[in-house]
Amino acid sequence: MQETSVKRPSGLFGFTIVWLGQIVSVLASSMSQFALSIWMYDQTKSALAMGMMQVFFITPFLIISPIAGVMVDRHNRKLMMMVSDLAAGVATLAILALQYFGVLEYWHLYATSIVYGLGMAFQWPAYSAAISTMVPKEQYGRANGMMSLVEAGPQVVAPLLAGALLPMIGLTGILFFDVATFILAIGALMIVFIPQPARTEEGAKGQGNILKEAAYGFKYIFARPSLLGLQMTFFAGNLFFGIAFTVMAPMVLAHTNSNSLMFGSVQTAGAIGAVIGGVIMSAWGGFKRRVYGILIGWTLSGIGIAIIGLDGGLPVWIIGVVLSALVSPLMNGSNQAIWQSKVAPDVQGRVFSARRLIAWLTNPISPIIAGSLADFVLEPQMQVTSSLSNTFGWLVGTGPGSGMSLLIFFCGVFGAFIGLIGYLTPAIRNAETLLPDHDALPKVETTSALTS
Repeated sequence: MQETSVKRPSGLFGFTIVWLGQIVSVLASSMSQFALSIWMYDQTKSALAMGMMQVFFITPFLIISPIAGVMVDRHNRKLMMMVSDLAAGVATLAILALQYFGVLEYWHLYATSIVYGLGMAFQWPAYSAAISTMVPKEQYGRANGMMSLVEAGPQVVAPLLAGALLPMIGLTGILFFDVATFILAIGALMIVFIPQPARTEEGAKGQGNILKEAAYGFKYIFARPSLLGLQMTFFAGNLFFGIAFTVMAPMVLAHTNSNSLMFGSVQTAGAIGAVIGGVIMSAWGGFKRRVYGILIGWTLSGIGIAIIGLDGGLPVWIIGVVLSALVSPLMNGSNQAIWQSKVAPDVQGRVFSARRLIAWLTNPISPIIAGSLADFVLEPQMQVTSSLSNTFGWLVGTGPGSGMSLLIFFCGVFGAFIGLIGYLTPAIRNAETLLPDHDALPKVETTSALTS
């Protein structure tokens, strides 16, 4: 029997219910990630070992992303959202079981990262595409601002909660709480109505076997220079920021002799900045010319990353991380709104998966680059008298962690230039006028929303 939108919460109200379920689940996951980061560093004392977790997460994510996009467009999007949450829950449950029986080793986190990556390949295109059908076009910026709070909001309290609870309930207790919240997130999805998109001519062009449909997302982007230009902006930015963020946690821990309170303070400060930015974006919706939000965001965020690398300890780290995080919701929310308004909803699963794959293509190698440079080149050179320490020691300091600080500084400088380059590129600067909105595209048929 076909379900109607009257029977279940829908629209912005339904989106808000899903959002609430996600924010609680992400809070618990953030607590787990914080606790596991400290556990991993204590086990290995290696930036490369920690960076490899990202490699094992992102590689299967990228490999399966085109297929995941096809599944999102072919099937019920609510179901695809549930699949992603279930995979994350299974991965966390496996870690919990290993920890409970006292056999957890650091390489087990690599195996669970693979499962987590496979599930997350479905999450982002499904959630992004669902916003296009649940929320009015003029509310895209605000909805994406709310989604940025899902990522940032829990980070404000997660490090402090995890730090306070670790002595009482241990890693096992935190992981158990994380598993329980996945049930809540799936339950929130079950009670809302998520419309399926109407079919468009763009969607009809992309129909075929699974390989043809997977390739269609890339063809769609490469046929539109403005979309390709926007994506290459994020490709380049993610390369430098991926290197910087890989070594940020070990940099702070190395400078502070594994002080979890100072590490948590940096994470919390960044999360507060992101929450403030998310609240502003949710209320404001961003610039009328959304591309300005993207380009200004990259420039200011890069400056913030560069500041993190400077000598000065906790106060400097907090200033840099707050600036970088503050503009992230503006940058990402503006970009999301452009893609959600310009790409036909019935192909957004494939296009958004292809888009994410392009943007994250460097992610499997950036942790290896970062970890190798930190462990074998920059850290040894900055802790002894050398040409490198003599040249940059006044800027980033010397001793443990200074080599990683230097790497973060230069990644931030390069990242800041990305926004300036984008503004000088007409296809990027004028993307919103060069591309038509999806609601102006011809429809193949007009149908009522399918069961959700």
